[in-house]
Amino acid sequence: MAKEEVLAQKQAIIDEVTDKLNNSASVVVAEYRGLSVAEVTELRRALRAENVDLKIYKNKLVKRATEATGKTELNEYLVGPNAMAFGTDDAVAPARVLAKFAKKHKNLVIKSAIVEGKLLNVDEVKAISALPDRKGMYSMLLGTLQAPVAKFARAVQAVADAKPAEGSAVAEPVKEEAAEAAAE
Repeated sequence: MAKEEVLAQKQAIIDEVTDKLNNSASVVVAEYRGLSVAEVTELRRALRAENVDLKIYKNKLVKRATEATGKTELNEYLVGPNAMAFGTDDAVAPARVLAKFAKKHKNLVIKSAIVEGKLLNVDEVKAISALPDRKGMYSMLLGTLQAPVAKFARAVQAVADAKPAEGSAVAEPVKEEAAEAAAE
């Protein structure tokens, strides 16, 4: 291969990483040293189910892409064999899937993440990994919004259930008064 071809290939990779860094809601950097091919395949499958892309790039090329995007704070974590998980739809999905996988496989080490433009350390990544997915968040929000309406409906039902009992007590004296008036 000619030198120009190699440089063109490297530039294409840098452009790809730059594009992914700019268009992803989050990116998580994890060291995968010691994982078997089967384990990496299992991890890719789990990430793909959440619409997360797992890529392995040379650290030097990623550093050039971070310089192009202004996300150079990630460079200090680019040491050793790293995999990068890019989440486009759900910003928490890469952290959630990687943290769950890391609990079972101690060889996967989460290093850092950029979520919505903010650099997170390992503890912060683990903290956001505990958040539910988008559907879970929507159901929690819906439950929160429905709670006051449900309480109001139960209160109205309790009042409605109590009214016939009060109404029958009130209605009986009226009937008796009417009967007495008719007898006079």
